[in-house]
This record gives sequence, C-alpha cells and structure tokens, in this order.
Amino acid sequence: MKLSIIMPAFNEKRTIREIVARVLAVNLPDIEKELVIVDDGSSDGTRDILAELDGNNGIHVFYHTSNQGKGAAVARGMRESSGDILLMQDADLEYSPDDYPMLLRPILRGDADVVYGSRFLGSPNGHRVLYFWHSVGNKLLTLLSNAVSGLNLTDMETCYKALTRDVASRLDLRSKRFGVEPEITCKVARLRARVYEVPISYNGRTYAEGKKIGFKDAIQAAWTILRFSRWEAPESDVGAMTLRRMSRLGVYNKWLHDQFDSFLGRRVLEVGSGVGNQTRYFVERERVIASDIEPHYVKELQATVGQRSNVRVASFEFPLTQAARADLAGEHVDSIVCMNVLEHIEHDRETLLDFARVLPAGGHLVLLVPAMPSIYGTLDKHLNHFRRYDREPLRALLTETGFEVEALRYLNQPGVFGWWLNSRVLKRRVIPRGQAGAVKWIMPWLRAENRRSLSFGMSLLALARRK
Repeated sequence: MKLSIIMPAFNEKRTIREIVARVLAVNLPDIEKELVIVDDGSSDGTRDILAELDGNNGIHVFYHTSNQGKGAAVARGMRESSGDILLMQDADLEYSPDDYPMLLRPILRGDADVVYGSRFLGSPNGHRVLYFWHSVGNKLLTLLSNAVSGLNLTDMETCYKALTRDVASRLDLRSKRFGVEPEITCKVARLRARVYEVPISYNGRTYAEGKKIGFKDAIQAAWTILRFSRWEAPESDVGAMTLRRMSRLGVYNKWLHDQFDSFLGRRVLEVGSGVGNQTRYFVERERVIASDIEPHYVKELQATVGQRSNVRVASFEFPLTQAARADLAGEHVDSIVCMNVLEHIEHDRETLLDFARVLPAGGHLVLLVPAMPSIYGTLDKHLNHFRRYDREPLRALLTETGFEVEALRYLNQPGVFGWWLNSRVLKRRVIPRGQAGAVKWIMPWLRAENRRSLSFGMSLLALARRK
C-alpha cells in the first residue's frame, strides 16, 4: 500500500520546513509514503527551500510559474502522484499529520472510499478558538453542501480528505481556488462513494500568521456547490454519464424489466450491472451475481446491493478464463441477464459460447442489444460500441452458439429518430440530459408496443434457452 500526501504551497516560507518534517515523521507501518508538493507560484523564498528538499525521503516537488490557486495545485498533485490512497495536507501548521492513522483507518478496513477529517466532531486535543464568523460561514456552506449532495457532513471545508486512487482519478477537478473543497464533495457524492468522517485536531491561524481564505472565497464556494450539484461523471466517461442519467428514469427501467421478469429463473448472473439500474429489480431472487469489469461500479454495487446475503458482487470478464468458468459452475446459475453489454465486447460470438457453457440445458438468457446498424454514429463510437444488430443475423448468432430463441423483438420505436438525429446529424458524444429525461413522456407509446409486432426499433430483446 502506498500513500501519496498532496501538499499545495503558496508563500509558506515560515512553515514549510516544519510541516514537511512532521509529515515525514509520521509512522505508518507497512505503508509507503510519498510527499507531492506543488509550489503555486510562491515569491517569498518557499521555492528555494523546496528545491533543497526535492528528491529526499520520497519528496517530489512541482512548480507553477504563476499563482493559479489551491484547486489547480491539488489537481496537479493528484496527477503527479502514484499512491493507492491520496491525502490532502495544507502547507501551514493548522492540521496535524499525527491524525493520519485515524484518517486512513476506514479506507484500510475496506469500509470507505473517502474520509473527511472533521474539526467539529470533538478531538481529544481540542482546537484553537478563533473567528466566530468563519465558523458560521463554514457551517452554512456545509449545510448548503449537504442539502445538495445528500450527505450529512459536519465539516465540508476541511483540508483533510483521504481518497482512494479509484475515486480521485474520476474527479476531473476544475476549480482553481478554494472551491476545490466543495467540488470534491459534490463529485464524491454524485459518484456514490462510501464516505466516512473522523475527528481531527485543529490549530487555526490568524490572518497575521498567514491565513488566506476570506469572504470572497465563501461566495465562490457557494457558487461551486450549485455549479457541480448536477455533475454526473468525468466528461471523458460517456458510459458512466449515460448510466447515471438512465438511473433516474425509474419508470422506464421498471418497464424494461417487466419485458423479461417472468422469463427469469431463480439464480441469476447479470453481466455488466453498471450502477445497478436493473439489478435492483431482481435482488429478491434466490441467488444474484451482479458482475461488472469496472472497479468503481463494483464498489458502488457492493455499497447498494452487496450487503444482502443472497447477492454476490463480482467481476467476470467475458470471454471467461478457466478459473472464472469453474467459479461460476459452483454458483449453479440458471439465468443470465446481459443488457446493453454485448455490443461493447469485440468477440461477441465467443462470449455467447461462454454464456452457453455457464448455463445448464434449458437455462435462460435475456439479451438486450442496440438495433439497426444504419443509425450507428458518434453516440455509439463514444460509448465504445463495436456494432449494432439486425434481427435475423442476431437470431442466427444465438442459434449457432447453442441457444433456442423463444422471442426476439424490437423495442422503443420513438428512440430511433432521436438517436439518428443526435448521432448521425448533430454528431453528439452523449444524449443531452433533457432528452434522456423525456423518456417518461413516451411511456404510453412504449407500453402500446407490447400489443403489436414491430419492424424496427432502438433495441432488440432476445429471450433464449440453452439447447
């Protein structure tokens, strides 16, 4: 296990040697430490001191040519670090590195992805009494942040935040100044990370001693909370953005589940569970294995459905290895659900053969794939789709890989025009949030589709049995 301590520094000549010494002195058995310091354009001699320290005892120093703000320095430190856990540390002496073991404990236990060190939970060492209006502002900002994020933190503005690499790498920080604290909080909440809060000691300093945050930063923090209140995922992760938008369409997800619920058996393997948009509807069955190859989805599934005794959260990549195939054989799966996943797999035929190997004779396969290759476009490319499917070629593929197709039909005719327009004409990367939410308005049309046979549609739903 490796810990990266991220330290932004700006004009901290009076404290930088002491805080570095305290960080290095912390004893963390079995944990390798690195100290990543980002000098944010200091002009008081801090840079000269850092030049002396650079390269010693796991210290790595990076320099900004001008002052860009704490947020920019934190983001740079995250990019330059290499640890499994990242921990923020200010370059003054307000926060004590002696609290590191407390901050790391919930993550090392496997209980948390993010830990906040709260100055208001009551440390045995107490805290220095200073500015009344600072504490009022802090509590108001924390209240606003909690109202927006749904968390119940006591100290959102704390410097001390420890994060797993998996969470930190997905934050895509944009705030340049002190707005970085509420930005991290908004995004951590939207990622559904497991958040803990622990008490820490605090020795605040006065403005005469070098304190930099002020009223203007409080206004910026409030704006940052509102700005990122609807953040969904890193802009580069179109798949996560799409899944999270779909997660809010409960009426559509339930309608989709109703198309195959009665076909399922008692022991279900879901391939590509994502954030659990379908998983939640069959967790009452005898055995459910929710599988995804993305680590952050696996952790999220563990937090949402993985606590149930009949649910196992796992990561099976298809085509399967021999060990994974033996593992699944012991689960006695009688149903596989694979929804909007097969198009992401380059070797789809080999994957369907693996499905057939996992299932017993008569076992059930529920397969949902995007239809109509003629509308393949930018949306598909950014979602990493290898293909879209036609009905009869899909039927033939299922037959030759060991399945008897009981039903194969198109779904969602209204979506075809929207996909063609956004993907082929407007060349968009992702369906706009407003259009995704409009699905609820076409639900009467979708329900009416069940009473007739469609000649085209956005998706193909196959219900098949293992020969």
